[in-house]
Amino acid sequence: MIGLISATAAGASARDRLATAWPGRTRVYDGPVGRAVERAFAECEQLVCFLATGATVRLLAPLLAGKTTDPGVVCVDEAGRYAVSLLGGHGGGANSLASEVASVLAATPVITTATDATGVPGLDTLGLPVEGALAAVTRAVLDGAPVALRADAVWPLPPLPPNVTRGGADTVTPGGATLLLTDRVVPLGPTDVVLRPPSLVVGVGAGRGVSGDEVYDVVRDALRDAGLSVLSVAELATVDAKADEPGIVEAAGRLGVPVRTYPAGVLAGVAVPNPSDAPLAAVGTPSVAEAAALTAGRGGELLVQKRKSSPEGRPAMATCAVVRRPPRGRLAVVGLGPGARDLLTPRATAELRRASVLVGLDQYVDQIRDLLRPGTRVIESGLGHEEERARTAVAETRAGHAVALIGSGDAGVYAMASPALAEAADDIEVVGVPGVTAALAAAAILGAPLGHDHVSISLSDLHTPWEVIERRVRAAAEADIVVTFYNPRSRGRDWQLPKALELLAEHRTATTPVGVVRNASRPDGTSRLTTLARLDPATVDMMTVVTVGNTATREIAGRMVTPRGYRWQSEGAR
Repeated sequence: MIGLISATAAGASARDRLATAWPGRTRVYDGPVGRAVERAFAECEQLVCFLATGATVRLLAPLLAGKTTDPGVVCVDEAGRYAVSLLGGHGGGANSLASEVASVLAATPVITTATDATGVPGLDTLGLPVEGALAAVTRAVLDGAPVALRADAVWPLPPLPPNVTRGGADTVTPGGATLLLTDRVVPLGPTDVVLRPPSLVVGVGAGRGVSGDEVYDVVRDALRDAGLSVLSVAELATVDAKADEPGIVEAAGRLGVPVRTYPAGVLAGVAVPNPSDAPLAAVGTPSVAEAAALTAGRGGELLVQKRKSSPEGRPAMATCAVVRRPPRGRLAVVGLGPGARDLLTPRATAELRRASVLVGLDQYVDQIRDLLRPGTRVIESGLGHEEERARTAVAETRAGHAVALIGSGDAGVYAMASPALAEAADDIEVVGVPGVTAALAAAAILGAPLGHDHVSISLSDLHTPWEVIERRVRAAAEADIVVTFYNPRSRGRDWQLPKALELLAEHRTATTPVGVVRNASRPDGTSRLTTLARLDPATVDMMTVVTVGNTATREIAGRMVTPRGYRWQSEGAR
């Protein structure tokens, strides 16, 4: 919950705008300001104070306990010009909250944490538990001092600056700071930080009525004795029959992880070192703990074989086993939109900054190179290498990296998503980031040509036989559907567009409106309205999209409009 506190009429007005924009996320605190801040600080995860920063600091000072527990606080000035991240920029989420507040109030976010100011990812913002000398190592990263990154395996981290050099988990670097990425319990020096990857899966078996303490204790002890960190546990795994076992659910809650379950038949087919008749009789599988851990571990290494709990004075009711699963790379397939920076979505920008490896067409890379974090590795190539780029992106992801594969418009529309996903298996994580397509960008310029059913057809026969393309054009013509042609004409393909227009003309009048947009949304973009009879294909190239209306489409006040229904009721539109 976000607490909102104001002291003046102007502040209350801005406060109410925020509350209206975020229903269910906010709580307004009225009454004396000091008391309101005190209550909100105790009850909310974040605060937005419509107060001067000095006044807010004085009110907060007696309440502060520590950066890991204090809420994030944002201050908004009286004129609503700035949203200042005042407290808990990373841990409390105040930096991102300041940006959100600024977006709603049309203000400027003010973020002063050094990592954000320099474009370096904060070590406490990576979504991984962190231990050790966080401030000292962060300072070394920012100062350009040598920092050794020692990792058990490659995990999908964002890019780190060149002064952070990679080595194996056992690499020894004399002097300097060390950033470790490991699930092992290791001694930390005064300039060491360890990040805990979600690499461990704990399989759990339990008798009916087992206590949460017994399950938790056997898991904790197994990890401790194996030299593994409890912070790297990603989930508990068990058989479906134990999905609602209170003791397992309680232990998972204490560990802060979900419970994943599998049918007994699935677990029964897993080869394990320690099968047993007892679980076979009880739930239908000779192994629960080991089989569940191996199944959830995606082929990982069994680090701890089945281990029984050891309660005093009674038989054990819980077992556990631990598997280290291999890292899973992350592939973001990102649509950059039609070219204008303000049509690049915030989500796309966030994914570009999260990726440590960027793969894309060279001219698209040039469009967004300034958005990349320092240290991003760029793999670019020219036109005609789509499949190669897709294979490269998937290979880099399989190696454990965070990868962004970029395409223009929406990456799933005549772009890179299809070849990439044809290469990808379920051993990697794939995230799709939608973008504004060329058809949509052109339509917005033309007016509203896509107001009813519409279809996009590529006229390039490099990957699709012309016979198939022609059949699709005929179907669209006969169905009276608005058509947007992608890849309409190139120097080597100059006859497909005239042929497609000829097919449409068999079912539409010569005066059917046609919109022609080149480089939609870009500074050198052009657009014009013409008709099916008057369109000169020679004026069209590969940077152009051509939108042909249906029988109801009209030109109104210089705009191309297709009505939402086929009853065209306005006499003025005829």
